[in-house]
Amino acid sequence: MPYEGLTTIEVEVEGGIAWVYLNRPEKKNAMNPTLHAEMIAVLEELEGDANVGCVVLAGRGNTFSAGQDLKEFFRDLSGDPIAFKKAQRNANDWRWHRLEVFDKPTIAMVEGVCIGGAFTQMIACDFALAAEDATFCLSEINWGQIPGGLVTRVVTEALGYRDALDLCLTGRKFDGIEAAKLRLINEAVPAAELKTRTRALAELLMSKDPEAYRATKHAVRYVRNIPVREAEDYLAAKIGELRMRAGTGAQEVAIRKFVEEKSYRPAESSYTSVSDKIE
Repeated sequence: MPYEGLTTIEVEVEGGIAWVYLNRPEKKNAMNPTLHAEMIAVLEELEGDANVGCVVLAGRGNTFSAGQDLKEFFRDLSGDPIAFKKAQRNANDWRWHRLEVFDKPTIAMVEGVCIGGAFTQMIACDFALAAEDATFCLSEINWGQIPGGLVTRVVTEALGYRDALDLCLTGRKFDGIEAAKLRLINEAVPAAELKTRTRALAELLMSKDPEAYRATKHAVRYVRNIPVREAEDYLAAKIGELRMRAGTGAQEVAIRKFVEEKSYRPAESSYTSVSDKIE
């Protein structure tokens, strides 16, 4: 089986959903070099696994992740620049470069703590749901550092300028309710409801045309940071790519439902939150 033999990750596939757990609960799922290497291998398998329609990233021990394992990632590799560079590259690779444009829907399910470097993969996922009592913190300023890796970059992308400065410069803790208000996550729910809520959202996302989902995600992520004229060209090319990859079948079905069958009305499908979508 492709997901056996892992030492820091556990994968459970159920109903098309791959529940991917960081599995170092004794370390609050702090990420070490082995975990980063295993996550790259896991994501490669999941992206091509026909039995998987959505990936949920979570942590064993009812906790998401305490960030990087400072001893194993930094101190133990301090005398080996080649190993450190490889670990650093792997860390950024799966947590941002791969997750950001992963072909399938991705959801971060946050409970317990989400600290420091764990912000990267949470923000990279398409959606993030958290327990109301989850604890978030960018604590690096408290021990003389800046948020490491890509954290500073992705936080400024996810939050408003003042909120990003607040979290990075104070190093304060905040809960899932505030994280939702900041729009760092999509929704905070009672801890007992978190997995049920996450499963319902995953099922909603898997009901979408997979090629349209992939193309739309890529488009939204890319066009934010390019000029309007380039965005216009890129989006036209992306539509062409979608038609080439998927044909026009899904679009024709949608148009038929709207024009002929009168069974679909976009104006009647407005939602204001993830809660509305998955109830």
